[in-house]
Amino acid sequence: MTIMTNPGKPDRRPSFALFPRILLSMAPEKHPRIVKLLQALFILVVFVAGYVIGMTATSSSYISQYFGARSGNLVDSAPPHRRACGCDCHNTDCSSMDSYLHLRRNLSHGMSDGELLWRAAMVSRSENYPFGRVPRVAFLFLTRGPLPMLLLWERFFQGQNRDLHSIYVHALPGHRLNVSSDSSFHGRQIPSQSVEWGTVELFDAERRLLGNALLDFFNERFVLLSESCIPVRNFLTIYTYLTGSNHSFVESYDEPTRFGRGRYSRNMLPDIHLRQWRKGSQLFELDRDLATYIVSDTKYYSLFRKFCKPACYPDEHYIPTYLNMFHGWKNSNRSVTWVDWSTSASHPASFEKGNVTAYLIRSIRSNGTLCRYNDRKTDICYLFARKFAPSALGPLLELSSTVMGF
Repeated sequence: MTIMTNPGKPDRRPSFALFPRILLSMAPEKHPRIVKLLQALFILVVFVAGYVIGMTATSSSYISQYFGARSGNLVDSAPPHRRACGCDCHNTDCSSMDSYLHLRRNLSHGMSDGELLWRAAMVSRSENYPFGRVPRVAFLFLTRGPLPMLLLWERFFQGQNRDLHSIYVHALPGHRLNVSSDSSFHGRQIPSQSVEWGTVELFDAERRLLGNALLDFFNERFVLLSESCIPVRNFLTIYTYLTGSNHSFVESYDEPTRFGRGRYSRNMLPDIHLRQWRKGSQLFELDRDLATYIVSDTKYYSLFRKFCKPACYPDEHYIPTYLNMFHGWKNSNRSVTWVDWSTSASHPASFEKGNVTAYLIRSIRSNGTLCRYNDRKTDICYLFARKFAPSALGPLLELSSTVMGF
């Protein structure tokens, strides 16, 4: 069947009309309305297809002009708050293993606590490292303001290989350590927040210190220290002792009084039972594995944040309880920081200038007791001590070389 609209003139209609004519050739004769409908539909399809092709080409051109044809321009065009290289992105491969492993000396960053702890909790399941790794000891200083024992700690770190240790300082916001550029403490303050002693904010500061230290893959042991702490042994003794230990050093004991069990809240049921509740010194020493568990926990931390309020102190109960519940076999259940509770007061004894003698330091270093270290007993039980007042700095400096060994 052939369709002719005007036999006397050649058909000058667009070729797209051929498609509906072919369709109609298989239909009954004389369907003028169907012909017009199919022609209109075909025109619409062609128009839409052309529009889409044109918009795609225009968008591609715009993207190419905006970002640049080369990959280097892609970095430059990223919003400033998303440029997370931490290095010269023009001249350094920011995705290389070297830039990934070696952090900047300056510890400043713009991460929130949630972002920091999420990143710090990332762990490798591989038992082998694709790089030469010498374990470091991270010294975490939690202070209100200045470090009164700074000169003693400077002497302690002096001349030591910086590949074996790292330093992190959490001070109140606005305070800056006044140290020289060659100091071991230069640039070692982490972004901090306000802390009210005796509240969960104090434990938040401890987790903040752990989180920042965990970003360094070389850090293997983590020691929490206060502004009144001192080392009672030299660096190499402490380093060897900690990196050679199979256990962490956290006090975790059952205190059947109002100062222990009396701080437990039944609102923590059914997740935490009274029989699991433990107490201990806030000054911990953790290996990397346990430190990662601490910063990644949200379930039990939330319970402590909600229900452990004065006179319940999270910094004295959370880690001892958490380790007792899940990782007790990895804990030595003792502290490596000596403190004098002989006064039976609510706070440990403090040592002023007149209290500091060679006899005191020697008695801390070796007090006649034995403790377990790995599979044997040793008389080296304490590596640090507290609470030393600022006035004690002078006598301590005089005794550091003759008694403490540095």
